[in-house]
Amino acid sequence: MLRFCLLFSAVFLLVKNVSAQNGYTSDDMIIQRVSDHAFQHITYLQTQTYGKVPCNGMVVFDKGDAIIFDTPVGDATSAKLIDWVADSLHCKVKAVIATHFHEDCVAGLNEFHRRNIPSFGTNKTIASGKAAKFLVPQKGFDNKLEQKVGDRKVVTEFFGEGHTRDNVIGYFPSEKIMFGGCLIKEVDATKGNLADANVDAWSATVTKIKTRYPDVKFVIPGHGDSGGIALLDYTIKLFQPK
Repeated sequence: MLRFCLLFSAVFLLVKNVSAQNGYTSDDMIIQRVSDHAFQHITYLQTQTYGKVPCNGMVVFDKGDAIIFDTPVGDATSAKLIDWVADSLHCKVKAVIATHFHEDCVAGLNEFHRRNIPSFGTNKTIASGKAAKFLVPQKGFDNKLEQKVGDRKVVTEFFGEGHTRDNVIGYFPSEKIMFGGCLIKEVDATKGNLADANVDAWSATVTKIKTRYPDVKFVIPGHGDSGGIALLDYTIKLFQPK
């Protein structure tokens, strides 16, 4: 009987651990695996114009390190995500990167800063965020930032204006995964929030991204469903000058 109980406990812990590493779901956050070393996180921003909007981000990890692209939509959900990374992936978050200055990218920054996790954004993102009186990243860069997570490279790069004048994408070369942020639209999406957009440049900017990363396998947009290179093609077509 004791052996059975011990075996049952071991199997239960194994199943629980595997389940945790496959993701997490609650009323205010979803974390779903997209590859061996990457997850997509989804939280929900309440807006006056669009109602409750699902907002995507990305977690990449390797050998005890993790980097997060875009914060969840507040400090409480940011705390949940950071804790989940620690408890389920056994990784320490070494950086959070904002892909542009809007609230759906930076609203949870205070929790990262409270835990002494450094935040990064372009100098344009920091300037635009300050002007809009939003939270801003601590560390600025110009057009490209290369970091390491474990033994793997992570690239953040500005290709041009589109959704905003400062929008960047994140790329995880080892698994050919792109976090496009709000620069990239899900297939069949509308043009969405254009308050700070450069619609004339948008299509050309995404064309540059597709040219740089023609072999991308998985693309996470800022909102909506992820997919493959079709998201780049759709965004290019959506904003193609008439």
